[in-house]
Amino acid sequence: MRQALLRTHSFATLILLALTLVGCRDASPPSPALVSASSPAGPHVRVLGIAQDGGLPHTACRCPRCEAAREDPSRASGVASLGVVAPKAGHVYLVDATPDITAQLSLLDDARGAKPGSVDRAPIDGVFLTHAHIGHYLGLAHLGFEAVSTKDVPVWASASMGAFLRDNAPWDQLVKQKNITLRVAKPNVAITLGDGIEVTPIEVPHRAEYTDTLGYVIAGPNRRVLYIPDCSPWHAWKTPVLPHFDAVDVALIDATFYSGKELPGRDLTKIGHPLVVDTMDLLQSRVDAKKLEVWFVHL
Repeated sequence: MRQALLRTHSFATLILLALTLVGCRDASPPSPALVSASSPAGPHVRVLGIAQDGGLPHTACRCPRCEAAREDPSRASGVASLGVVAPKAGHVYLVDATPDITAQLSLLDDARGAKPGSVDRAPIDGVFLTHAHIGHYLGLAHLGFEAVSTKDVPVWASASMGAFLRDNAPWDQLVKQKNITLRVAKPNVAITLGDGIEVTPIEVPHRAEYTDTLGYVIAGPNRRVLYIPDCSPWHAWKTPVLPHFDAVDVALIDATFYSGKELPGRDLTKIGHPLVVDTMDLLQSRVDAKKLEVWFVHL
């Protein structure tokens, strides 16, 4: 079945997945307890969560899957987010600061060399934001005076996202007190992080109530990862979509809705996400030819 050809997993199995950027590696995800022993020695990406903005269990949802996750934490997942690790430089970055940032930072403790009994006022070396929907930036609040109280953490975002944070409370306090330093992530302009890692923003169409949306290409010495947790359906893109996938080895893609059967009575042309079945139709030949690995996130 084609569902088996594009990588789809339970919520639990992708909570912490190392995708090495320096060579081929078995992508079997280690358990959180085995992170230090199982993580690659070189620069890599960790998937810290794969759920949509409300998490799993989802806020106020009593469906069987959410109830099962409440009863068995191994079935739960944080909100979609990535950690980017540059071990030689000793740097760790987040892609999106989610409402689950407290637990997600803990999944990066080994990479930071966190010491028991201490408070780390600099738990990350930077944040890359995609857009201003709740699952993608609310975690920034934990960097402020009431919690970690960081100092000048670089936050890369689009110009409109930066203006949104600078001009609206409570986010403006993070800027005024210099807990974060805003930096413009310019589309198609690479940002160098160290250990041979470059992060390149790309423009992504999506609902723009407050800001526009970015995706990111994360490149290491030998492999490239495309991260698009939220975007409009592929037919709504004004620029060609496939060149983005042809330029990477691994794609982590918006899977908010599997098919139109989940949305009876809705006009599918107005749904602000690509359906998983449409993504499979778009990319199946590349997966079959082993030119691309596809992982679904934002479930």
